[in-house]
Amino acid sequence: MGNFIRLYTGKDGLTHIEEMDLATHPELATLQAAKGVVFRTTKAGHFSDWHTAPRRQFVITLAGEVEIGLADGSVHRYGPGHVTLAEDLTGKGHTTRVVGSQPRLSVTIPLAD
Repeated sequence: MGNFIRLYTGKDGLTHIEEMDLATHPELATLQAAKGVVFRTTKAGHFSDWHTAPRRQFVITLAGEVEIGLADGSVHRYGPGHVTLAEDLTGKGHTTRVVGSQPRLSVTIPLAD
């Protein structure tokens, strides 16, 4: 599971990225309680300015590509098969942009409280 990251809010109030895999996070191989599932298509070129995750959730890119921008100026690009655990519920948040000429198809899985 090399395409797995966690977005989280650091003590500085900014969103950071942690690369994750099953070796360092074996809890990911256990059943995760979820509230449901939502499939979404987002047009190429769509930009979502600074925002936090609305809840703890997995976001999986099924098709297309997305760039996640952080306050430190870094931009991280991910494609099909990429999994994000979004936990940056407070602070400045991150940006997202659908890049390339194809729409992004994603599935969002809100986690139970």
